[in-house]
Amino acid sequence: MARAKAWAKSWLDAALWAAIAAIIIRTFFFEAYRIPTPSMEQTLLTGDFLIVSKMNYGPRTPMTIALPFTSIHVPGVTLPWFRIPGFQDIKRNDIVVFNYPVDAKPISQKTNYIKRAVGMPGDELEIREKVLYINGEPAEVMETYEQLYTVTTRERIRLNDSKVRLAGGMLLGSESPGTFVLNMTGAVREEIQSWDEVVSVEPRMRPDSAQDYIRSNFTFRRGMDGNHDHLPAFVIPYKGMELELSDETWPVYRDVVERHERNEVQRTPDGFVINGQPALTYTVQKDYYFMMGDNRDNSEDSRHWGFVPDDHVIGKPAIVYFSWNHETNLPRFSRLLSLIH
Repeated sequence: MARAKAWAKSWLDAALWAAIAAIIIRTFFFEAYRIPTPSMEQTLLTGDFLIVSKMNYGPRTPMTIALPFTSIHVPGVTLPWFRIPGFQDIKRNDIVVFNYPVDAKPISQKTNYIKRAVGMPGDELEIREKVLYINGEPAEVMETYEQLYTVTTRERIRLNDSKVRLAGGMLLGSESPGTFVLNMTGAVREEIQSWDEVVSVEPRMRPDSAQDYIRSNFTFRRGMDGNHDHLPAFVIPYKGMELELSDETWPVYRDVVERHERNEVQRTPDGFVINGQPALTYTVQKDYYFMMGDNRDNSEDSRHWGFVPDDHVIGKPAIVYFSWNHETNLPRFSRLLSLIH
């Protein structure tokens, strides 16, 4: 009996120390993450399993009292926290894991998202005819970016779906005889453009007069004219930035002032009242980033819900340790242990 108790105690001790080690590793060093949607294709694929490093940008100390490895937490209780210094800052075009900024939960309990940081604090960002501009210059285009194209064929020839897939594209449908909608990278576009049956391959684009954003549920998007193919220029907020408050700027920066920096704001006939004080300007307290998915026409990102505060940053994905193809129900062996960049 004594031997059985000693055996049970040793196993419980081992399990306890293993759990403590796992919590420490997950909190301060690495965390596993699965790609649930195609918003980052072809860089990251649906079914990729990632290791995310929290050391690159610095781990956050616990922000809530929660049951480890679950989303169960004590509601209404937040802890004083800070970010332990990492060994690098976020750079433009880094792929970043972060907390979804418009979730109505404590920061660390918000849904994890993964996108590319295309805009840095203080950048002026604009989208013209699907082309992203940063500080007036066209942004770098990654080889793995995907977007929608309209493909026109000769004599109403139908595109072969298997041939398109073999080239690396996705045939989404036909608008009319001889006109097809494809999602693909620039390299695949060049290959399909060379096919004998293809007359033209053109980016599929909303007209700049289409006011898609007016009907959005997101505050940021409602503050913008146009649509995700045409976005007027604006500055990404940075710590110390003086925001001029007006009817034009308020929808764009409202979440910054109210949601992320927790100020009480009232609108009056004379302007704005912030925390009981009349205000014409507001000084931003955090740095913010603009995130976009690499699958540009199939990604809900900062073009919809706005800026990501620096305190929402979780880490940098480092490696794909496993990948499962849900269409074939087989592993993608070629992606195992591949580095992410």
